[in-house]
Amino acid sequence: MEWRMKKILVVNVNWVGDTVFATPVFKAIKTRWPGAFLSCMAVPRVKAVLECCPYLDEVIIYDERGRHRGLWGKISIVLALRGRHFDAAFLLHRSWTRAALVFLAGIKERVGYDVKNRGRFLTHKVPECPALPHRSDYYLYVVEHYGIPVLDRTCELRVDPEAQRQVADLLGRHQISGKDRVLIVHVGANWDLKKWPVSHFVELMNRLSRECPARIVIPGGEKDVQAACEISRRSEGAPVVLAGETNLKQLVALMKRASLVISADSGPMHIASSVGTPGVAIFGPTRPELTGPRGLGKFSVLQKDVGCNRKPCYFLECPDNVCMQAVSVDDVMAAVRALFPG
Repeated sequence: MEWRMKKILVVNVNWVGDTVFATPVFKAIKTRWPGAFLSCMAVPRVKAVLECCPYLDEVIIYDERGRHRGLWGKISIVLALRGRHFDAAFLLHRSWTRAALVFLAGIKERVGYDVKNRGRFLTHKVPECPALPHRSDYYLYVVEHYGIPVLDRTCELRVDPEAQRQVADLLGRHQISGKDRVLIVHVGANWDLKKWPVSHFVELMNRLSRECPARIVIPGGEKDVQAACEISRRSEGAPVVLAGETNLKQLVALMKRASLVISADSGPMHIASSVGTPGVAIFGPTRPELTGPRGLGKFSVLQKDVGCNRKPCYFLECPDNVCMQAVSVDDVMAAVRALFPG
């Protein structure tokens, strides 16, 4: 079958952290067929992360909420895929629609999980894993079940050189030179239950400014600006707020520039791990064995058992977020001292 694998498509997942978890899939495919042209179809929000993956040759945007939303949009993406003449498609996404799209595109080999009654669209049906594996292993199982060896399960991103220059300029405007050590504190998460309390972050900033010889930077997206500014305003040492000022490629470069990263379970935390930066990961309602860091960066994962039977927890009406509050500033500082000696 190897002689046919000249053009391969991976149908990707939708979120930044999961996209980082998918990077070993691309490496496994490229290792198996080094000469193949490897494309990835994904939603716009993760395009920049995929462009930092060293094993991809092309990113195809599937704008399911924009230009590909209606019938004619679906027809246009089917025609675009058909015109590329892919030999195989590996579906990491569990979507019924995406399986139908690769079927209609005429891709001969179609490999994915046999869920949501979409087996009719697949030539190689992957059964659901009997136990809950790490999310990265869940994606890798798609290619493993097809017979592709997985020799390396490390999540890996590379830094875009232009983004690296832009980040150096941005830090320079805040009087952070190339000689300064940078300690990043990411205060956001994609849902509120995973956020560490603002009061904890304020106390942490004060402790860090007194004990760590480094410049403290708070990155994040537009949705993190308010919390980042509040934490900075209430903190000693004037941490630099870059929330809302960087795109995803620049965030990858910023995480690489850092000496240490502190974050809850989040996409930026996984980006930091994937570029080899060490850090402290604060977990509460999610489980590290399912979504913990899998990159080259050495991470200390902090989580407290608070007797809650909702793990992993998607109880969005949780009244007190006790699992995140249980991780103390002392816990984080102890982990910082172990990874970031003065």
